[in-house]
Amino acid sequence: MDNKSNQKTLGSKPKPSPSPSRSTPARRRNWLELPPEITASILSRLGAIEILTAAEKVCRSWREICKDPLMWRTIDMRNDGDLHDMTYDLEKMCCHAVDRSCGQLVDITVEYFGSDELLKYITDRSSGIRRLRIVRCYCITDEGLSEVALKLPMLEDLEISLCTLSHEPLEVVGRSCPLLKSVKLNNHWYQFPPDKCNDDALAVAGTMRGLQHLQLFGNKLTNDGLREILDCCPHLESLDLRHCFNLNLEGDLEKRLTGQIKRLRLPYDSTEDYEFDAISNGYESRDNDGDSPYGFSDSNLLSDDYEEYGFSSGSDFYDYDYEDFDDFTRLDLYDFGDMDTLPSS
Repeated sequence: MDNKSNQKTLGSKPKPSPSPSRSTPARRRNWLELPPEITASILSRLGAIEILTAAEKVCRSWREICKDPLMWRTIDMRNDGDLHDMTYDLEKMCCHAVDRSCGQLVDITVEYFGSDELLKYITDRSSGIRRLRIVRCYCITDEGLSEVALKLPMLEDLEISLCTLSHEPLEVVGRSCPLLKSVKLNNHWYQFPPDKCNDDALAVAGTMRGLQHLQLFGNKLTNDGLREILDCCPHLESLDLRHCFNLNLEGDLEKRLTGQIKRLRLPYDSTEDYEFDAISNGYESRDNDGDSPYGFSDSNLLSDDYEEYGFSSGSDFYDYDYEDFDDFTRLDLYDFGDMDTLPSS
């Protein structure tokens, strides 16, 4: 029996050792141990509002990273537009972000709350802006944009979406910004009144000969205005004419478009990838339901997808003074006071 027992013991397979994940829990990585440049890269993917109201309050090291002027070369002030329920003064917050850039600002997005005074504040302190994006800024006037155009000599990319501006500031911007390469003019299309207007097209054709990319979503231009653009913008590579229903693209004009433009979007092409709500004839279609305006999903930066990371209790997490932070509390949504008194440092 002993021999058989020994043979059975020798011939039996060894029991598998428990997997490391079950025997010893994996060490959670500490967010604060990431190199500063990696942390900065992660935080830069947030909008300015998220950085100023949340991210920089996590810990002292994140606070220091968020104060670096390089973090503010791009200022993205996009929001959901629900200003009545917002407790922050976005004008004050935007001015603070501009101050933090220390003159290094190159790309800025202002949405819903922009004004002539804010544009002046931005351009007085930032001479190197290359991209300006204004969306639903109903308090920005023709005069306001025209006044700051001369302060944007480096501007290459201009977007004016769903605003109430005319063609006049476009002409001023075209004459003042010789490096301009990309322009987006986005509007809603309504069948009534049945206007036909080439003012925007003529402003582009008359002052923006170096243009390479043009989007005219929901514009009222006609074939004549389109021909002017094709004649006067020889470097144009991409042209978006979706919802420009006054156009009749047939015959020679259609052939010219397909031959001259590399990336062409026609009036009835799909709007699935259009950033805003596509409205036609008073009806609204949403192609981007549920998407965050910053390109993130509904989950935040520290969601369960990042459970591998945590904060060590022995770090500088929560080791800060609340008085060290700026107060962006809104006193009155419609009473910003004298904008000349906005902070300049």
